[in-house]
Amino acid sequence: MNARSADYLRANKRKARYTADNKLETKEVLRKHGLSTAEMLAVIRTTQEALNFDWDTLPDSFVIKPNRGMGGEGIVLIFNRLKNGNWLSTNKRELSKEDLLAHVRNILDGNFSLLNTPDIVLFEARLTVDPLYKRFSTSGIPDIRVIVYNNVPVMAMLRVPTIKSGGKANLAQGGLGIGVDVTTGMTTHVVMKSWLYEKIIDRHPDTKVQLRGIKVPYWNEIMKTAVLAARVVKLSYCGVDISVDKKRGPVVLELNARPGLGIQIANLSPLRERLERIRGLKVPTPERGITIARELFGGQLEDQVESVTGRQVIGLVESIRLFGKEKIRKNVRAKIDTGADDSSIDIGLARELGYGDAVDAYLNESLPDNLTKEEAHEILPELSKRLKKEHSDITRLSVVSSSHGVSIRMNIKLTVSLAGHSMTIEPNLFDRAHLKYPILIGRRNLSHFLIDSTKLAVKVKPVIEEISGSKKVS
Repeated sequence: MNARSADYLRANKRKARYTADNKLETKEVLRKHGLSTAEMLAVIRTTQEALNFDWDTLPDSFVIKPNRGMGGEGIVLIFNRLKNGNWLSTNKRELSKEDLLAHVRNILDGNFSLLNTPDIVLFEARLTVDPLYKRFSTSGIPDIRVIVYNNVPVMAMLRVPTIKSGGKANLAQGGLGIGVDVTTGMTTHVVMKSWLYEKIIDRHPDTKVQLRGIKVPYWNEIMKTAVLAARVVKLSYCGVDISVDKKRGPVVLELNARPGLGIQIANLSPLRERLERIRGLKVPTPERGITIARELFGGQLEDQVESVTGRQVIGLVESIRLFGKEKIRKNVRAKIDTGADDSSIDIGLARELGYGDAVDAYLNESLPDNLTKEEAHEILPELSKRLKKEHSDITRLSVVSSSHGVSIRMNIKLTVSLAGHSMTIEPNLFDRAHLKYPILIGRRNLSHFLIDSTKLAVKVKPVIEEISGSKKVS
């Protein structure tokens, strides 16, 4: 830390450091140069202003933060306002007007400021998480920290909130640090940090969703925004924190002239080594800085991820090959859905693959559409025993709860080739004729893969083939 401070932190001029430490001034500079920041709702500078403040002028959801705070301390995220007039924070704590006023006065007293000197209070609009980022966390809004040095994005980390962190994307308070390859935007390593240990994990501790090998959305825009922000604030070396809003896209949260070293733990790579590679370079534009990053730090990450994890990277939509009965083969496009436990196949597609008799037997049962879970589980044992005895193609029956309600579905055994990997799955049958993709591959059948949300599938012509002859059957 001392060597890094001497070589890089001190390269920042005093005026630039002051601007970065002052969130209000940082916002003014960024907005002047056309960069998006969180909307300012109100500013309280004195105790008298706090006592006279009209809390009803605030929206139901907002953020309170110290102007010169550090490490996420002093930030309160308000999620909603309750009918009794109190507010609900993202950690589900109910706060009254008196509670918020007390917190505001603590900020004014400098309890969370860099030098414990009197501070001012900022009220910002709470961002709305972009749908593409919801997979990372349900407890708050993830953000991305990019280390920028000499106009080059050197290293990046996705910070993800957890229940433990109270909805804040802060590692010191229990959030997750996920390394991101600066050249591709692919997540690499996931670190859960505490004051006792740093643990490498694969899945989110709350949602159990796989976090490695996923392409971070809007990556090119994030890189350009980070370099531009550092450039206009005139910081030679800094950490730029960016979040992605549902409507506004990448939004600069703040700049840190003294970024910590947790980012190199998340990337399992020494930061100093990268900084030394670009020290002294003349980088005239942000575009050139991004190009240099790709040239110096690129390494075919997708191949590296597959090599390290043994898992192939696939997209949210993939062309697959189905192997049905009587040597029937079919190429279709499948939806890859880590949010679904089980795979599902369209009833009509199952018929085309030779499972028509089993489908008819299942449909002849004329099961009601409005079952409760209790009713479904009561019917299931006898129905399953009878149908499995009559039709060997039916492997099992299962109770499925979805947005369509509770239903009993039959499952068949099917061989699938996905991204060159052959596997046997047991999808449940469902009428997917109204949906875009005739088959969905769920989490239980994705253990061999990592998901890149921006990877595009190669389009193939959907055909059915009879291997025993050259004739194609439509």
